[in-house]
Amino acid sequence: MELTSVLNFLENRTILVTGATGFLAKIFVEKILRVQPNVKKLYLLLRAADDKSAMQRFNNEVVGKDLFKVLREKCGPNFTTFVSQRTTIVPGDITCENLGVNDTNLLEQMWKEVDIVVNLAATTNFDERYDVALGLNTFGARHVLNFAKKCNKLKVLLHVSTAYVCGEKEGLMLEKPYYMGETLNGTLGLDIEAEKKVMDEKLKQLNAENASEKSITTTMKELGLERARKYGWPNTYVFTKAMGEMLLGKLKEEVPLVINRPTIITSTFKEPFPGWVEGIRTIDSLAVGYGKGRITCFLGNPKTILDVIPADMVVNSMIVAMMAHADQKGSETIYQIGSSVSNPLNITNLRDYGFNYFRKNPWINKVDGKPIIVGKVNVLSSMDSFQRYMALHYMLPLKGLEIVNAAFCQYFQGKYLELYRKIKFVMRLIDLYGPYLFLKAAFDDLNTEKLRMAAKESGIEPEIFYFDPKIINWEDYFMKIHLPGVVRYVFK
Repeated sequence: MELTSVLNFLENRTILVTGATGFLAKIFVEKILRVQPNVKKLYLLLRAADDKSAMQRFNNEVVGKDLFKVLREKCGPNFTTFVSQRTTIVPGDITCENLGVNDTNLLEQMWKEVDIVVNLAATTNFDERYDVALGLNTFGARHVLNFAKKCNKLKVLLHVSTAYVCGEKEGLMLEKPYYMGETLNGTLGLDIEAEKKVMDEKLKQLNAENASEKSITTTMKELGLERARKYGWPNTYVFTKAMGEMLLGKLKEEVPLVINRPTIITSTFKEPFPGWVEGIRTIDSLAVGYGKGRITCFLGNPKTILDVIPADMVVNSMIVAMMAHADQKGSETIYQIGSSVSNPLNITNLRDYGFNYFRKNPWINKVDGKPIIVGKVNVLSSMDSFQRYMALHYMLPLKGLEIVNAAFCQYFQGKYLELYRKIKFVMRLIDLYGPYLFLKAAFDDLNTEKLRMAAKESGIEPEIFYFDPKIINWEDYFMKIHLPGVVRYVFK
């Protein structure tokens, strides 16, 4: 694989980015604008009713973020003019044909100009409504592909998926595609169009019963989990993402296709500055809960590898892959972007980093202004030990407090509700993330390593487009970059 300059490749390119207000999309857009100001145009598709509301979302949720402060300083007073010259904000919706773009002149212009399509639109909620997840993660991917096929100058379609499409399988997860109808547990009969019919019929039934919106939401979430688990996936998110990959692989025809599968994405390692994060993402829920004193134990194998990768490395890998596979008609290449093979991190490491960080930088209780003192989390290595721990330390005291509270006319209602919320918080985290706390898998990144080596041998701006997790010292990263970044975000 011979590569040329990424900066030269990006010059004068026109790129369509879907899901432009998302976490990765913002980092991608900032990176392109900062390192290659001579990019021709970024079409940024985001959900909005009209041009005005789309522009408001872009200004508030994208360029208004401190993520863009380095670019803002670089451009000075010309920042707004520069961004407006290099971007076109497009109100749309990937759950619709033509990505929901109603302006026919704009459509024709995009089909004429776009060189690269980057699909970052998705819902990442593990227990999303089935209709929402199918619309975005599965059929949305097909709509993006159909749009890409109409782009006259298309060089590559890059689709961002997730490494966890593997479900709970054990061993080394290879960078290989999922084929139509393939399931994780061998159950036959997975038909994506049939899944849509199941979803549509359930919605029709609920509407005929005049079900409340809350009831519809609950039922559709349950349906998603039921359908996912029928075929071996642990949740709706990874099931619908896997089906999206299947559709892309089956229907791509001559489109050069790159599927990027990142693992658990964390705050930026280096650019545009260390520690930028948005939203409380996956392991950050545990960190925040621990720092606030809500978590004193957690379930998981202490030796389980947590595969995490900083967001800027994911974006850099995307950009290099776009260039590497441009004009490779009909190709499909999968890159798993993670650290479990080359620089593994386990649950015990993470526990120790959290303890050391919050011991030195305690969370301040908003009620009484006092620092919250944390202890080491007791990592319980089996579900049986977890249930015993919860029964002894929480469920029995909760039941006793409930009885005392009733006897004393709700005098202890505040303490009862606090304990109840703490238990509910932990149990929800276990339900959502439990399958990954015992995951006995590592993510093969041979394709990604070949891409890294090719980039290194070609000397293509390695200081700008770095994505090798071996350069990360995890203790330094969590203690000095990631945890401070998460705390800053929470206290905004």
